Formats: sequence, structure tokens, C-alpha cells
Amino acid sequence: MRGVARAQPGVPVFAPNQRVKVNLANLTIQGVQFSQNVQEALGTVLEQTSTAPSTYRVELLFSFKGVKRVEVPEERIRPT
Repeated sequence: MRGVARAQPGVPVFAPNQRVKVNLANLTIQGVQFSQNVQEALGTVLEQTSTAPSTYRVELLFSFKGVKRVEVPEERIRPT
């Protein structure tokens, strides 16, 4: 992913409370299908939920059809 230095395996790239932009384009999360236009949803990292593959729980700044918290792979996240 451009602009993000890869950490060592098992070491989180993003930290809790870090502001990020999340690409939700064409994902279905909690029954909500995000359009291809949702490429820069602002949010805050809550925690890393998995290391293989690296996945994070992010609280979005705005709710999308009731969805406020999402779990997304690291490659869909970038720092603000």
C-alpha cells in the first residue's frame, strides 16, 4: 500500500486512536453494501483484530445505514 511503511510481521502498522481513511468500496459489512464511491471514509482505529491477515476494527466518523464500526484488512486503510 502506498504511503504506509510495512511493519515487521506481527507488529501493528496502525495504533489505537489513530485517525485513518478507510476504503469501503464494494464491501458488504453487517448486511450493508457499500458503493464503489465510498473510498475515503474517515475513522479512528480501535484495535487490531487479526494478524494473519492483518485486520483492524475502525470506528467510522459517520454511520452508513447504521454501521458505525467496521473490520477491514490493513490494505484498505491509510493514515490521514
